[in-house]
Amino acid sequence: MKIPKIKYGKRLTYSDYIYNFFATITGLTIFNIEFAKQVFKPPYEIREIKKHMDELGVKTFGIVSITGLIIGIVLSMQSQPVLQRFGATDFLPAMVSISVVRELGPVITALIFAGRVSSGIGAELGSMRVTEQIDAMEVSAVNPFNYLVVTRVIATTMILPILTIYVIFISLIGTYIAIILNESMTIKYFIDSVISAIEFGDFIPGIGKTFFFGFIVGIVGCYKGFTAEGGTEGVGRASTTAVVLSSLLILIFDMVLVKLSLWLWPTLG
Repeated sequence: MKIPKIKYGKRLTYSDYIYNFFATITGLTIFNIEFAKQVFKPPYEIREIKKHMDELGVKTFGIVSITGLIIGIVLSMQSQPVLQRFGATDFLPAMVSISVVRELGPVITALIFAGRVSSGIGAELGSMRVTEQIDAMEVSAVNPFNYLVVTRVIATTMILPILTIYVIFISLIGTYIAIILNESMTIKYFIDSVISAIEFGDFIPGIGKTFFFGFIVGIVGCYKGFTAEGGTEGVGRASTTAVVLSSLLILIFDMVLVKLSLWLWPTLG
């Protein structure tokens, strides 16, 4: 697997930036092709996948809980005065729940997940690369790509949808807290409004695209860490660029997937 090297330095020319852009695209493409080749190839490291799901996913529940609560509270506080002008505050639970389920919950959870997980993967694999631990695995007849990359990418792809569903639930709790601080609304009315507003079709695009986001977080973090070079400076660079690149790709793919879902969903009923 020959991946183009990225140019670094203080005096990069415009041609160097153009080269780095295409080198990154080419490198990620080669990395994805290699992943497709290795993902079904034994041995299957099930224990490693479970371990990474715990380390990368379960330990992220704390920060996404706070994030979800704040999303619900802030969105409700911002929307409530606008709806009051039209006497439509009764529609606040429905409006917030649809916004959180379709867009805000999946995207913000993915960005928080990228900030914590992608940087961690990049730093961990980057330190293994610069200290030649990955080279030692290759000499020992161990497939480092299967053991280090495939397991982490599968773990991030599987755990992010679970985190997103949890964040959506926490956001609805935050929404109810923000509403009852300003006006009276029974919990039964709130739940009935949310249930009547959200259809099963709202969950499919929202939760479905988090599988892509989880894959992006895992593959970008592994790519940057696996190709790191330049000692400790290279490790820090791999960690930082992994977060920036994964966050950017999440937003780009979100735009594409939203447009795609708007085309496909009417035909699905």
